[in-house]
Amino acid sequence: MSKTLHVIFDGKVLRPEGPVDLKPNTHYVVTIEREEKSGTQDLWNVLGNFAGKVEGPEDWSQEHDHYLYGTPKRGKG
Repeated sequence: MSKTLHVIFDGKVLRPEGPVDLKPNTHYVVTIEREEKSGTQDLWNVLGNFAGKVEGPEDWSQEHDHYLYGTPKRGKG
């Protein structure tokens, strides 16, 4: 069984940010990952990070149904 707990380290002790469902005086193995706080971004900045990242056929925007769902190509029109 594994649980994820968010904690704050005060220099001496790890303190949970919320209630925990653990038995007192019991040994546990703890894996530490640093939680990187990113600044809040609006939707356009988030989407902008992905812009230009997908490569596809030259007619991708015209024939997306063909590439996504296998429908026949519509052709030029």
